[in-house]
Amino acid sequence: MNILSKTMIACVGLALAACTQPEYLQGVDGNGAGSGAYGSGSAQDPTSPLYFQQTVGDRVLFAVDQSTISPEGAATLDGQAQWLMTNTAYSAIIEGHADEQGTREYNLALGARRANAVQEYLLSKGVAGNRMKVVSYGKERPLEVCSDEACYNKNRRAVTVVSAIPNS
Repeated sequence: MNILSKTMIACVGLALAACTQPEYLQGVDGNGAGSGAYGSGSAQDPTSPLYFQQTVGDRVLFAVDQSTISPEGAATLDGQAQWLMTNTAYSAIIEGHADEQGTREYNLALGARRANAVQEYLLSKGVAGNRMKVVSYGKERPLEVCSDEACYNKNRRAVTVVSAIPNS
């Protein structure tokens, strides 16, 4: 067999392999809708980080210069705690953010207070402390950039980012 025919056989084999549906998408149509089973990792899979982000909610908003959890924030955090207690293979990084008003130092401290408030709330609901870390970005990572209250509202937040706990 010459090199050309070996190359052709390899290309045909690769092309056929590309036609099979990966295991994590079996039961999911081309639009991401399930045909009886959830696609692993999809927004419909209740054990996926995407479900956590889109359905449970990954962020809570805060009032100006505040780190107190609002009733709406508490409802979101209740859902987060329940999800984290059910899905123990995940850890969380809680990011604290602030709007662009004020100094960098002030906003880093405010972001830290917000992230710590979320962590304390989740701890009070039974989430293990060794599964959570906090970080403050202050005003360094805004969602919206403009000098308008609507933008400021979106930037005054704490975001819970979940990821699989690495095996050690």
